[in-house]
Amino acid sequence: MYEKDDPRSSLATATAPRPDSGAAIAAAQYFDLHRLAPPGAATPDARTAVVRAQNVVLAHTEARTGDDLDNGTLDGELAVVVTGASPAFTVVTGEGSTRVDTPGLVVVPPGASRISVHDDGPLIRLVEAAEPAWRDRAANAEAYAADHPRVALLERWPEPVGGPAVRFYPLAGVPEDPARFGRIFRTRSFMVNFLPELDGPRDPHKLSPHTHDDFEQLSLAVRGQYVHHIRTPWLGDSSQWRDDEHVRLGSPSLAIIPPPTVHTSEASDPEVNQLIDIFSPPRTDFSEKPGWVLNADDYPMP
Repeated sequence: MYEKDDPRSSLATATAPRPDSGAAIAAAQYFDLHRLAPPGAATPDARTAVVRAQNVVLAHTEARTGDDLDNGTLDGELAVVVTGASPAFTVVTGEGSTRVDTPGLVVVPPGASRISVHDDGPLIRLVEAAEPAWRDRAANAEAYAADHPRVALLERWPEPVGGPAVRFYPLAGVPEDPARFGRIFRTRSFMVNFLPELDGPRDPHKLSPHTHDDFEQLSLAVRGQYVHHIRTPWLGDSSQWRDDEHVRLGSPSLAIIPPPTVHTSEASDPEVNQLIDIFSPPRTDFSEKPGWVLNADDYPMP
C-alpha cells in the first residue's frame, strides 16, 4: 500500500489486514465548513460548523476578538486543534486559566470550560460524540442515527499521568522527521496528526492509496486544496456498489473516510497545502511505533 520510503510502510496494519466482515460500507462524507457556517455571521454559534463521525464531533469556529465560547460541561476531554491561522485565546476552567498563542494541541479535562478569544481566526474543537449537546448539533447527525457496523466504538484509553489537567503541546520545537509520519499527539479519546505543509501540488505519481480496517479518518484541510480519491470495495450485493470518487475541496473543509475504502488525498493548490488527520479512538498502530506519538509519556496506551 505504501512506497518503501513512506514511514507507514512499517506499520503492522500495512501488512496484516483483517478478514472482511461483509457488513455494509458507509459512504464517504465531504464538508465545506464555510458553507455550513458563514464566516461573516454575527454570532459565534452561527460561525461554528459542527460535523460528527462515529466517535468524535468536530466544531470549526471562525472566531473573532472578544468571542466567549462555552464548551459546556463535558463528561470527556475536549481537544483544541490550533493552527498557524488560529487566534490567541485563553482556556478557562474551574482550576484556572491557560493562554495559548502558538500552534499545537490543547487538551482540556472533563468538566465545565470556556474559551476567551483575543484575535480573529479559526478554532477547531473536538469532543466525544457521546456528548449530547454537541452530537445533536451536527449537520450530519442523521448519518449516524445508527452506529456504523464497521467502525469500532470508542473505549477511552487510560487516564493521563498526573491526572486531569489542561495540557498544551506546541508544535514549535518539534522538527519534521522523515522517519516519523507527521507530528502526532493523542488524548484518551482522540489522535491528531499535524501533517507537513506542502509547497505546491503533490506528485500524482507518488500517491499512497490504502485502507483502514475498523476506524474512520477525518481529514481536515486547513490550507490549500485537496482531491480526495475514494474507492469503495465491491461486496456481494451489487446494489451497494459505488463509483470511484475524486472530490476536490478547498479549505477549511473536512472529509470523513470510512473503512475499508481505499483512499488517498492529493494536495492540488499551487501554493501551500496542509491536512490535519484526526482519529477516534487513538490509533494503536501509530502508537506502537517508538517516537511517533509526541506526548506518549503523558497518555499511556491501554
